Amino acid sequence: MKVVKNYLYNASYQILNLLIPLITVPYISRVLGAHDVGINEYTNSWVTFFYLMGQMGITLYGNREVAYHRDDLYERSRTFWGVEALQLLTVSASLIAYLVAVFLFSTTFKYYFLLQGIWIIATGLDVSWYFMGLENFKVTVVRNTFVRLISIVLIFTIVKDVNDLGKYIAILGGTQLVGNLTLWPYLKDNLVWVKISEWHPFKHFYPALLLFIPTITTQVYLVLNRLMLGRMSTQVSLGNFGQADKIVKFVLAIVTATGTVMLPHVANKFAKGDIKGVRDSLYSSFNFVSAISVPMMFGLMAISERFAPWFLGADFELAGRIMFLESPIIVLIAWSNVTGTQYLMPVNRVKEYTTSVTVGAVSNIIFNLFLIEGWGANGAAVATVLSEFLVSAAQIAMIRGTIKRRQLFREQWKYFLSGFLMYLVVNRVCMVINMTIANLCLEVGIGIVVYLLGLLVTKASIVGEAQKLIKNKTNHE
Repeated sequence: MKVVKNYLYNASYQILNLLIPLITVPYISRVLGAHDVGINEYTNSWVTFFYLMGQMGITLYGNREVAYHRDDLYERSRTFWGVEALQLLTVSASLIAYLVAVFLFSTTFKYYFLLQGIWIIATGLDVSWYFMGLENFKVTVVRNTFVRLISIVLIFTIVKDVNDLGKYIAILGGTQLVGNLTLWPYLKDNLVWVKISEWHPFKHFYPALLLFIPTITTQVYLVLNRLMLGRMSTQVSLGNFGQADKIVKFVLAIVTATGTVMLPHVANKFAKGDIKGVRDSLYSSFNFVSAISVPMMFGLMAISERFAPWFLGADFELAGRIMFLESPIIVLIAWSNVTGTQYLMPVNRVKEYTTSVTVGAVSNIIFNLFLIEGWGANGAAVATVLSEFLVSAAQIAMIRGTIKRRQLFREQWKYFLSGFLMYLVVNRVCMVINMTIANLCLEVGIGIVVYLLGLLVTKASIVGEAQKLIKNKTNHE
């Protein structure tokens, strides 16, 4: 039950992080327009590379190390102080490098690049990895909710016209910084002071660096498409791609929340030598994410063409096709999240994980070079899907000696069949009725009913597992 609660907390947190831009996206799209949205996407893509350089895999590394030493207060505290000291040093170096790059090479967007630098400062003060290692997700959700809601109020009250792009960028970075700062008071009851001479921050450098490569390469799918679109296409295309991608990633966050929850859980089992428990967690998690990611993929594909211009505005008609083409990454990333983040990472098979995401990163560059030139933003979406397919395939091949692939995919046909039938019904409904909030809710409701009926007819195991969970909860109450 603890894992389920943590999943719900983390799912809520991840959804909240994406829900704010999702709530503000229709407003910002209309106020700033596709061109200025594209400028924000472009400048933010560059700063993302720099704060990832500063973070250097510390989020995953710190999460895992805290989980390893969870039951030893002194070792856990020493781990925190050492890892956080290293993070402050590396982020400070990254900030200096970023500022030098902005002043030396930036010309047209220098002001916006400087405002984006707030994100690097926020990264240095991020200690969410510590609470995730403790499997204490409640504190990160509750404390940040208030801060995130303030950002919505600020956006709607301050960003009024096309001249307010700078204010919008400052609000996004500033709320991230404040949100990270609000976690620090909670450390008082979870740590003991350790003498600075005992921190040894640089002993964490090499193992964190090993995790840096997969961390930076996985961000290629978030950043590289934008950078290449900004260079090879127009800011309008980039704006359409960025907003479509936000909607796809919002749906994806519901699924990938399991990764952050399961990493410390599996790492703790591995540290205790419970190999069977680790393997069972892999099967259960893969089945669960498939059951929820497949209908989300088909559901988004069914409504994308009508939804995008209605939700984002007339400037973003291209976003509908981009959403349709990019939707398969919901399933592919869900799978690689289980095999990579939930299995390879916590059992310290970092080399294999790194190899798989490097394959994806390199292939993403190659696919983009050929597809963006001919298809623009649509090509970037297809390149993302192809790259994610290679990552998932590589990771599944790497763990073939550990798991039974037949057992892993035993239920998949039931989810895909039910999801495809749902797509046919929802897409038809979407084509014959106007897009309104009420009709959108109707389409979602119809999709849920059709998908659940499909699971019942095919006797999918997830139905029985859900019934057991509800029964256990009822008995506990």
